Amino acid sequence: MKNLTRYVLIAAGTVSLFFGLLGIVLPLLPTTPLLLLAAACYVRSSEQLYEWLITNKYFGPYIENYRAGKGIPLRAKIISVTLLWISMGYTILFVIPLIGIKFLLVCIGMFFTWFILKQKTLQKAER
Repeated sequence: MKNLTRYVLIAAGTVSLFFGLLGIVLPLLPTTPLLLLAAACYVRSSEQLYEWLITNKYFGPYIENYRAGKGIPLRAKIISVTLLWISMGYTILFVIPLIGIKFLLVCIGMFFTWFILKQKTLQKAER
């Protein structure tokens, strides 16, 4: 049973990592929480995978800055909010015909904009 739990955690961490990677390019997927979930799964199942994740030059800083309470770089905030509203705007204007769904998408976009902007901004000296 212990090995089964280990494999389930590795699989969950890998799926979370995959969606975290997608979150880098898709504005509605939250990258940092998914990478944190992957790290939590890996720390309980595979020390090798955990070390690889937190020392990775692409993913490690997301986890370390968040865990240290340093925040999100201003550039990442600007890019995230811009991509969010470009994709939402396109979807609302050209893809979705239902007014109720358009309103729901605007509300979702406003929530994620608020969530991104309320995070502490990482200062250059803190990196």
